[in-house]
Amino acid sequence: MSVLLCFAAALVFLYVILYYVVFRGTGFSNSVRLDGKTAIVTGSNTGTGKATALDLAKRGARVILACHNREKSEAAAFDIRRESGNNQVVFMQLNLASLKSVSNFAETFMNTEPRLDILINNAGVLGPGHTEDGFGLAFGVNHLGHFLLTNLLLERMQQSGPSRVVTVAARLHCIGNIDFPHLASKKDLVSGQSVWHNLQAYCNSKLCNVLFTRQLANRLDGTSVTCYSLHPGVVYTKIGRSTSWWLQLLFTLFAKLFFIDPERGSHTILYCSLQEGIEPLSGRYFSDCALQEVGAKARDDALAKKLWEVSERLTSLSLQTES
Repeated sequence: MSVLLCFAAALVFLYVILYYVVFRGTGFSNSVRLDGKTAIVTGSNTGTGKATALDLAKRGARVILACHNREKSEAAAFDIRRESGNNQVVFMQLNLASLKSVSNFAETFMNTEPRLDILINNAGVLGPGHTEDGFGLAFGVNHLGHFLLTNLLLERMQQSGPSRVVTVAARLHCIGNIDFPHLASKKDLVSGQSVWHNLQAYCNSKLCNVLFTRQLANRLDGTSVTCYSLHPGVVYTKIGRSTSWWLQLLFTLFAKLFFIDPERGSHTILYCSLQEGIEPLSGRYFSDCALQEVGAKARDDALAKKLWEVSERLTSLSLQTES
């Protein structure tokens, strides 16, 4: 009996160490106000995006919930307005799986909103399928949609500066890969739709996020716009809702034990959005509210430049900015 008790105690101790040291991480506390400023948060009707939007609203910002599902997003906007006491929380429809929708969103925003101080590219998907334009879902939503959105809004951000672009990546970028010939022929970075391919596609898209931020910083050097990518922590969200039911069940059981909640997951996002003094670190990657090193591929400037050039062609960016 004593052996069983010792074993149980050891398991509890291990769980506490894993949760509080490895998974939970460091919190962020900052009293800065955002009155008169405007922020966009993609994927903000649930999870870390909603928690981030709520915090920004409490600070007095005008917050745009940029999401696809109107019903859920309007309900989220109502919740945030009620809890924050800030009526400047609005929903604008954005489907990152459609380049046309991204363009329409940007056009509407540029015609109706006089400033943009913070753009948070938070939305992400993990699962099978393709975008409206035929790209692999993870690559199309997690990278291409945000790539186009950011570029179409940069003019307003430069006018409003100092401003920031914050892109939610993941530590899994370290095992990501970019196969340009495969992308050119298949419009995706993976060759199948299995569970493993879906996970690899997600990792690849997160590498794209880090490289995009690196190259964006190079292009914005000398301007009033800075940018950052980050790992929010291992957060319990609905990112895997497109996967099979048994994988969702397994994910939920594990997540309940070890993953942090969305509010905690918003802390590094808020750090990159609000922390004073990190402007010289534009283009860098953060985790646990601190600067972190990235994998070797994510430090490759030639790779970052090539990804940017390919993304410009795939989104027809030059045609959109000229029109």
